[in-house]
Amino acid sequence: MGERVIPLVDHRTVGLAVPAPGAPAPAGTLVDTRGRPLRDLRISVTDRCNFRCSYCMPKDVFNNEYAYLPHSALLSFEETTRLATRFVAHGVHKLRLTGGEPLLRKGLETLIAQLAALRTPDGQPLDITLTTNGSLLARKAQALKSAGLNRVTVSLDGLDDATFRAMNDVDFPVADVLAGIEAARAAGLGQYPDGRPGALKVNMVVKRGTNDDQILPMARHFRGTGVTLRFIEYMDVGATNGWRMDEVLPSAEVVKRLQAEFALVPLQASAPGETAERWGYAGADGRHDPLLGEVGFISSVTQAFCGDCNRARLSMDGKLFLCLFAGQGYDLRALMRDGATDEQLDAAIAAIWQGRSDRYSELRASLPADVQQAVRRVEMSYIGDKRSP
Repeated sequence: MGERVIPLVDHRTVGLAVPAPGAPAPAGTLVDTRGRPLRDLRISVTDRCNFRCSYCMPKDVFNNEYAYLPHSALLSFEETTRLATRFVAHGVHKLRLTGGEPLLRKGLETLIAQLAALRTPDGQPLDITLTTNGSLLARKAQALKSAGLNRVTVSLDGLDDATFRAMNDVDFPVADVLAGIEAARAAGLGQYPDGRPGALKVNMVVKRGTNDDQILPMARHFRGTGVTLRFIEYMDVGATNGWRMDEVLPSAEVVKRLQAEFALVPLQASAPGETAERWGYAGADGRHDPLLGEVGFISSVTQAFCGDCNRARLSMDGKLFLCLFAGQGYDLRALMRDGATDEQLDAAIAAIWQGRSDRYSELRASLPADVQQAVRRVEMSYIGDKRSP
């Protein structure tokens, strides 16, 4: 099958989003229709990946005949930096690079250096992070850090080699991903900009009956290492992953499995709009022991966090999406390449965000199954894959 499965962008929406010529461009933090500020921008730099995980880029769709975007369609690093600058002016202080697999984008360190040079309106550096499958991380970690990357999130769906090879569906060994994690830690990609530990994260997508037997081995392996392990509920993102509710293992059940072996205590969210519910490993005194670390649970299916979602997503070809489950984007690349000024870009971004009302995860449970299946959603590999909810 070579047919593209990414929904078409309705260019008419862009026209509606741009105020009339001469209209003043809004300044400062933007707020949507539900009072949610714009704080976090996920930037996809490529639609390509070297894994074929069935829940993200299944091989029967993303095969040798699949038509990926040509390089000319991608935002250049300069275009990406220009758009990021406009978002930062509107309150964004965290930029996450995603894919596809972002480390497949040639010269990515150049983009990271450009983004790392940006500052918030009050002069503060940005939090620059990246989500990766870890396959190329061992050889690139130091260069990424030197370019200005603050931290990394690695996708790893199990420690058992046979299970991991089956899930990535390209027979990639788990040992190479673990080597990448160690290289990231050695390079200093394990701390937040303010020096807090736990910034090196490992995300595990849990599918009932596929890799849920890896929950405890993963927890044992990363406990006390300074790496934060997060469990992600299998989500109905995109249109090709064959999602079924009976394959979702609720986070509450994952917590119970962990509590059968480890003492856990709930922790406060680290920041407004945090996607993960945090639990810390307790010491002998029953309180959180920072040396033992913590785990997180991202529960879009069973515990929607739409209420304070402050994230926007920019595709590699310049489409702005307001939700991971969106089916339509807004073409900012077209505006730029048609000669839009910074003020016009500001006005477009402001109009788009201020009109935002997305809350699919909150509505999912009330939608009939046939309606859920009929909802047209962009593929997760196009706007930031399953590893960066």
